[in-house]
Amino acid sequence: MADYIVRYLKESGILPLEQTPKKGPDMDQIKKDLVVIGGGPAGLSAAIYAQRALLDNVVLEQEAVGGQVILTSEVDNYPGVPHTDGYSLVEAMQTQVKDLGGTIQMEVVRSVEKNGDDFVVTTSEHEYVAKAVIVSGGATPRHAGFAGEKEFGGRGVSYCATCDGMFYRGKRVFVVGGGNSAAEEALFLTKFADKVTMVVRKDHMRAQAAVQSQIEKSDKIDVMFNSKVVSVSGDGLLESITFEDTVTGEKTTQEFDKGSFGVFVFVGRVPASELVRDLVERDSSGYVITDDHMATATPGLYAAGDIRQKALRQIVTAASDGAIAATSVAGFLGQPVEG
Repeated sequence: MADYIVRYLKESGILPLEQTPKKGPDMDQIKKDLVVIGGGPAGLSAAIYAQRALLDNVVLEQEAVGGQVILTSEVDNYPGVPHTDGYSLVEAMQTQVKDLGGTIQMEVVRSVEKNGDDFVVTTSEHEYVAKAVIVSGGATPRHAGFAGEKEFGGRGVSYCATCDGMFYRGKRVFVVGGGNSAAEEALFLTKFADKVTMVVRKDHMRAQAAVQSQIEKSDKIDVMFNSKVVSVSGDGLLESITFEDTVTGEKTTQEFDKGSFGVFVFVGRVPASELVRDLVERDSSGYVITDDHMATATPGLYAAGDIRQKALRQIVTAASDGAIAATSVAGFLGQPVEG
């Protein structure tokens, strides 16, 4: 979720403010069979299966239950639930967890440590001692790295078309990236912008053929291949953007009226795996490596959802990961496992 949106929601009281952690004897200690870190589809699915396996568990979420999914305006590929949106889908999952007697706590996890046979999960409020842990913190948008990107975040540079697309009604938009996410968001932005230009570093896109076909048919989208954004600038709001040809190195700058264009960045995600970096194996991109049971290199520690290394990151695969992880925990703890 964009930082400025989270800040607004917290200041408005919609999301909980981050609290200063308690220390020492003032820290409440709570014992659990399982702690699930992250309240997205993977974490909620894990909680549902953990409840059915009679595991004493808690889901810890630091920002908003559902994570990035709640910002998705259209979800058409979740089996059995056609034509919905991310918020509604997650709300149904959350209700199911609570109806089964599950607990979701809004707390910031500070650390995860192994202490003998147990795990100690320290948050802003409590110290949880658990027999097993499932990390399902998902992933956050990766920055493209051009000059001015951070400076103009929320003032012309965005990472969420659903959040900010409406601000570019009738304006010009540049989309950085050539994968599925970039292509799908570019198509979404045509609902608002007069023109959408995709900026792709290579001479081809990596998006699925069906999505590329939609891009080609759209009269609002054009594609700049072999190109990258090197800088944006302006006085308060964006006024210019500079591109570089990735083949020739030639740079060109386009000038616009102040605030008349925006840049949306979709160049991948950064997994929230730093919390357990000393307890797991990770690939070169930081994704947690697991086996088919969602088990990591540390016995009793499992990973589910977008945080783990896998071929497809979708809501349905996150939910599947959560179900497998919780079922694996039940087996690990010697509880009956659903067939």
